[in-house]
Amino acid sequence: MHLVRRSLIYVVWTDRKAVAAALRPIYRAPSLLAGEAAFAEFERSAWAEKYPTIAPIWRRAWEYGAPLYQFPLAAGRLLSTTNAVESVHMQLRKIIKTRGHFPTDEAALKLLFLALRNISATWTRNVSREWLAALPHLALLFGGRFTAVRD
Repeated sequence: MHLVRRSLIYVVWTDRKAVAAALRPIYRAPSLLAGEAAFAEFERSAWAEKYPTIAPIWRRAWEYGAPLYQFPLAAGRLLSTTNAVESVHMQLRKIIKTRGHFPTDEAALKLLFLALRNISATWTRNVSREWLAALPHLALLFGGRFTAVRD
């Protein structure tokens, strides 16, 4: 998702939907080979000619995004979307910033534990379809480290 956002910075507003649609086959490809083929097709497209800064961004970041192709598409979509993680990170930073300093490491850990407890208490949203589709794949991939969702 960050690559798409970064790519669209260079695109004029009227072309954003079309360029995003042209990039979609790359990050939604079912395998690494299909992703590379979709990227090569994008590099040959008119959008790559019109916006020559997009393809080098993807080429430089390819080694970091390529491991997502080893996961099934449903699990890969969840791993590449970081909104929930960024939200929790922002809330934890906000709590730490207001405190200044901590007398011990244990005090900092206790504050983070209590903050996570309070943050997770506000999670009232139902499990989305994407999570439900990815759960069987995550259970197979991560075995003993995977814990089932509680009602």
